[in-house]
Amino acid sequence: MAVRCAAALCALLLLSISGLALSDAPPSTPVSPSAACNATTDPTFCRSVLPPRGKGDLYTYGRFSVSESLAGARKFAALVDRYLARHRHLSPSAIGALRDCQLMAELNVDFLSAAGATIRDTDTLLDPQANDVHTLLSAILTNQQTCFDGLQAASAAWSDRGGLDAPIANGTKLYSLSLSLFTRAWVPTAKKAGHSHKGGGGGKGGGHHGHGGKHKKPPARRGLFDVTDDEVVRRMAIEGPERTVAVNTVVTVDQSGAGNFTTVGDAVAAAPRNLDGSGGYYLIYVLAGVYEENVMVPKHSKYIMMVGDGIGQTVITGNRSVIDGWTTFQSATFAVVGQGFVAMNMTFRNTAGPAKHQAVALRSGADLSAFYSCSFEAFQDTLYTHSLRQFYRGCDVYGTVDYVFGNAAVVFQGCTFYSRLPMQGQSNTVTAQGRSDPNQNTGTSIQGCALVPAPELAANTAFTTLTYLGRPWKNFSRTVVMESYVGGLVNPAGWMPWSGDFALDTLYYAEYNNTGPGADTSRRVAWPGYHVLGDGTDARNFTVTSMVLGDNWLPQTGVPFTSGLLS
Repeated sequence: MAVRCAAALCALLLLSISGLALSDAPPSTPVSPSAACNATTDPTFCRSVLPPRGKGDLYTYGRFSVSESLAGARKFAALVDRYLARHRHLSPSAIGALRDCQLMAELNVDFLSAAGATIRDTDTLLDPQANDVHTLLSAILTNQQTCFDGLQAASAAWSDRGGLDAPIANGTKLYSLSLSLFTRAWVPTAKKAGHSHKGGGGGKGGGHHGHGGKHKKPPARRGLFDVTDDEVVRRMAIEGPERTVAVNTVVTVDQSGAGNFTTVGDAVAAAPRNLDGSGGYYLIYVLAGVYEENVMVPKHSKYIMMVGDGIGQTVITGNRSVIDGWTTFQSATFAVVGQGFVAMNMTFRNTAGPAKHQAVALRSGADLSAFYSCSFEAFQDTLYTHSLRQFYRGCDVYGTVDYVFGNAAVVFQGCTFYSRLPMQGQSNTVTAQGRSDPNQNTGTSIQGCALVPAPELAANTAFTTLTYLGRPWKNFSRTVVMESYVGGLVNPAGWMPWSGDFALDTLYYAEYNNTGPGADTSRRVAWPGYHVLGDGTDARNFTVTSMVLGDNWLPQTGVPFTSGLLS
């Protein structure tokens, strides 16, 4: 069977085995390590890792690679710890970058341990297990890239960084190998179960979608519950916006001192460790007020639900920025890592301003995190959808440059993206998606949303601001805008290059069934990676069901969602 493969994309060469391509053969088919490596993203590196005289199948090699990755992650974590122990000799920017690397390394050890435990004793994984492992292996590459980016940004003030460059590069190759072998061996089984996470498909089409439809408004905002009897709420489930939400404990944050805590950070710090969600959420009710604090929800603070009194009523605000010495990662006013986090009826804000460049309002690297009826307000890099699986419903996002960025598998539904007035000479880019490996199951899906100018941009006539749907932050950047209202502020080209022809043939950008004056695709970019989807077949890959497996975990959050296409 003749197979044609784009070498520039990922060097996914297919080897013929007994008349079958390796990708068509059962993963349990015995194959030499060298032959197995031909189906990976870097065959030469793969052959240097797998035992040369070994004989096994793709499952065997996948387990071996994950085990090697875990050993490498532990060594790298120890190396970062040693660098930090010499912190008196390092600049503040270097220390900040190393602390980011420290967290990323710890998470990678956790993720690889969990992935290895799942695949250790079985050759058969169906969703959600297969998607869980695929998500974890995708996230370790994102974490590694975050570490590298931070160190690179700090390199001007740090001459002693060289000892980390080679371990980071080798770790990235090893993690990519683990992800590649896993997708070859286990993901096809999951796809047979009816869930596809493939980002390709859909040739580039012509023409445009209609402009006469109305923007689908997000659902009306409403309070989640009325805290009138804490004991009743503790003992009984509370009624969420869509369905009953199980709650284990309720605490209140009130600046007047009438609640359990006066700061959000203290309420988070008091949360029990490592809840699994089966016994309900630790619910933090944050009364109306402006809370000037930077909050971090750590990895062991799982299944926290945070509910405010509404957008603009309950506000968490800070002003950290890259210009003031923080890494982009650490600039977040609110950051969450703990799995299962849910926020409702709140505003997250960074007031650093456009002149301070990267300044994040909220960063989420929390798997199975959801945000409902929240607003995220800043300028450059407002919302950092860092990694893992996330969902946003009925939210408002305000920003200028790359104001939704990161490498999570994330779906926005019924949200409004407000492009603000940037500094003179800047263009607005709504998204900057950071997928760096072709096997990552990540991407940004914008469904049933509105992309419109913020009031100050709409009112300004002093200079013309160009606004684009997105630009490719990393090589395999993947973003889809579908069933949404695209305002006239969006440039007819739609998408903006990052630098020259970087990633234009490896990215995946697509539009499907959008409306509004900016939805005309007849003058869009002519990049190889850009697609106009003619029907819903490929668009379904970017719905809640397929992109984040939301049917499995969103019901318990109480956040409303639509599983598939809207029409």
